[in-house]
Formats: sequence, structure tokens, C-alpha cells
Amino acid sequence: MASSNSRPTSGGPAGAPIDWSAVWAEHGRWLRTVVIARVGERRAVDEVMQDVALAAVAQRSPLVDRAKLAPWLYRLAVRQSLLYRRRAGRQRRLVERYGRLARPNPDDLDDRDPLEWLLADERRRLVRIALSSVPRGDAEILLLKYTEDWSYRELAARLGVSESAIETRLHRARARLRTELTALNVIEVSQ
Repeated sequence: MASSNSRPTSGGPAGAPIDWSAVWAEHGRWLRTVVIARVGERRAVDEVMQDVALAAVAQRSPLVDRAKLAPWLYRLAVRQSLLYRRRAGRQRRLVERYGRLARPNPDDLDDRDPLEWLLADERRRLVRIALSSVPRGDAEILLLKYTEDWSYRELAARLGVSESAIETRLHRARARLRTELTALNVIEVSQ
């Protein structure tokens, strides 16, 4: 990713240049989670993250408030993810138009018991299906909460919304995912 200070950009009132390598070290992991949730393709994450880095470094107006860096990066990641999905959709339609099918990458096999592997693989597939059935924003917040293990306060700070909004969104997202998992018979309805 872009880690050089090829174009100094002010990061505060003092006009200090932004250390992009430190920014990516701090924010890169959770931004990747946002991109995965929005794009839905692990193989596209590096491409989208590179676009995010380029958009961040090439900004036209200087960042004045460092406290707003995380929400600003979040919006860049969402925008670049949407642009990627648009490009990917155009490419997919072009491929379908000419009758060529894209082949999915096979998962690597591991050394586990074949039955255990098959059951775990089936469960992962069903969870992916359920996650793809909920709105992208819900999948994104669930992945950020449970893969990054962030508190409501951390989520609110990074996404630029209030803690009560995070609580509401997570409650709604969990309910939607639970409904999808129940419909797929991944979890049982408890009474």
C-alpha cells in the first residue's frame, strides 16, 4: 500500500505531514474487514485497499482534525468498495455476455478428519450464505464487532456514529443474521 510521504499532507493545525505507514498500521486491519464485508470477495480486498490508500494520499483538501481520520478512512473504504463492486459487475456481465464462466478458487484441504472437514466446510458455507443475505451494512458491523472484537465505543469512534446507533445497528444485524441462520437450519429456534 502507499506508505511513503511522497506528497506531504497536513494532518492538523500545525501542518505536520501525515505518516501514512503509521496510519495503515493502525487502521489497515479493520478497514480490510469493512472491505471484505462490502465487497464479499476475499481476493479483491488487496485491490480495494490499494484504491483506498491511493484515494487517501491523493486527497485534495488537507485533513484538519486528526480525530476524524478513522471515520474519513471508513467512508473512503466504503466508497472504494462500491466502486469496485460496480467495476466487477460490469466485468461479470461482459464475461457472461460472451459465455465464459469464471471458475471459483477451490479451498485448500487440510489434515483434519474428512467428515469433520466436510461438516465445518458446510457450516462455513451456510454462514457465508446467511451473511450475504443480510444487508451489507449489517454484515459489515457484525464482522467488525466479532473479528476485531471492538467495543461499542471503538466501533462508534471508527465509524463516526454514536454508541447508541452502534447498539441499535448491532441488535438489528444480529436479529437479521439469526433469522437467516434459522432459515438455513444452522441454528435451532429456542423457545
